[in-house]
Amino acid sequence: MSAPSFWSRLQRYIITGIFTAVPLWITWLIFTFTLEQLSRVGRPWANAMVEQFQGQWPNLTGWVQAAWFQSTLAVVLTLLAFYLLGWLATQVIGRRAIGFFDSIIARIPLVQKVYSATKQMMQAIQQKPEGAERVVLIEFPSPDMKAVGFVMRVLIDDNTGEELAAVYVPTTPNPTSGYLEIVPVKHLVQTDWSMDEAMTFIISGGAVAPDHFRYR
Repeated sequence: MSAPSFWSRLQRYIITGIFTAVPLWITWLIFTFTLEQLSRVGRPWANAMVEQFQGQWPNLTGWVQAAWFQSTLAVVLTLLAFYLLGWLATQVIGRRAIGFFDSIIARIPLVQKVYSATKQMMQAIQQKPEGAERVVLIEFPSPDMKAVGFVMRVLIDDNTGEELAAVYVPTTPNPTSGYLEIVPVKHLVQTDWSMDEAMTFIISGGAVAPDHFRYR
């Protein structure tokens, strides 16, 4: 069996990094108001440090303040952070560090609920559910349209015994927000897409699509 290529490892580590970072990111969003209030206290010190940096390296001030440079640097650093986090999450020391962090989060009542629920959702996405393929198409938001969804689990109707799928429909280009739809399993359009293919399709807005597609 040949070793995975550089590009496959790069993609795998970035995806793993995203799945590892999403629970922390959502927890951060919920408590961002409190953190913003606390940051006001240290903002004068931060401004003083920026002014000192600009005073020592005045030749770089124009580059640093340029909008295109800051945007490009932000994208590169974000991808690099996801790659490093994904790589670290696959190593023994990384798993131990994440386990240690989880134990600390578990001691914070409200934060623990948000972080735990989000992490369980991301772990469920990475596991194939019983009774259906993971990546499916559903009729959403109208019968004449299809949306890509992830089957989180299969439920059974107590009255009819019908199989119902809990389908998470992510939004583009930010897949961390979306809709939860309860859909009869018989109405799902099954696909053989992998999670990587589906996530790339969603994040790219359909610009990068799998080689094979079945609408009905």
